[in-house]
Amino acid sequence: MIWQQLESLAGSYPLAMRGLGMTVVLSLIALVIGTLIGFGLGILRTAGSRVLSTVIGAWVDLIRGTPFLVQIFLIFFILPELGVELDAFTAGIIALTNLNACFICEIVVAGINSVPKGQIEAALASGLSKWQRMRQVVLPQAMRVVLPPLVGQYVLLIKDSSVVSAIGLTDLTRVGWLVVQRVPNGLLVFALVGVGYFVVCYPLILLARRLERRMSAAHGEVQL
Repeated sequence: MIWQQLESLAGSYPLAMRGLGMTVVLSLIALVIGTLIGFGLGILRTAGSRVLSTVIGAWVDLIRGTPFLVQIFLIFFILPELGVELDAFTAGIIALTNLNACFICEIVVAGINSVPKGQIEAALASGLSKWQRMRQVVLPQAMRVVLPPLVGQYVLLIKDSSVVSAIGLTDLTRVGWLVVQRVPNGLLVFALVGVGYFVVCYPLILLARRLERRMSAAHGEVQL
């Protein structure tokens, strides 16, 4: 019985590679765009006007405080009723990018706020403008704090991408549901799906650990 199931699974290899490719593409696009938007929102939230900071903070809290499945359903099913037609791939990209940007925004804000006030005051005394201080003084120091959780957020993004299967995209999770209809062994099928996600995420997990060790070592040297 198990050998027959393994043979059926081997026949699903092309479909599995297609699903894995979709997961990687979705995650990569949302990672790049979400990082750029997240950094922009984080900088604006700390260096912009109070009104702008409040608006950005409210949006970030709303996205972080609601289920991602609800968000993607709103984008895919509700926006068409308002005249905005989106295919499943575009809806998935928008939802994942928005989610990623909001979490990265909070990471960037925490990093910027960790920079000692004395550094900012010294830059101000040097005659640097607001954006020069941000670019030349604040961000380089904030990146030491930002990098480890940023990589960790990328791992969460890849795992969150599994939700796009709910709107019909053939990602790795969707492939698992399709295959389990032919191979009635859910434990085996979704164990392999989990291995697929692990293979994609594990290099990032190792990178996050390495960055955390480097940051801890650097912090210890500074204290000494």
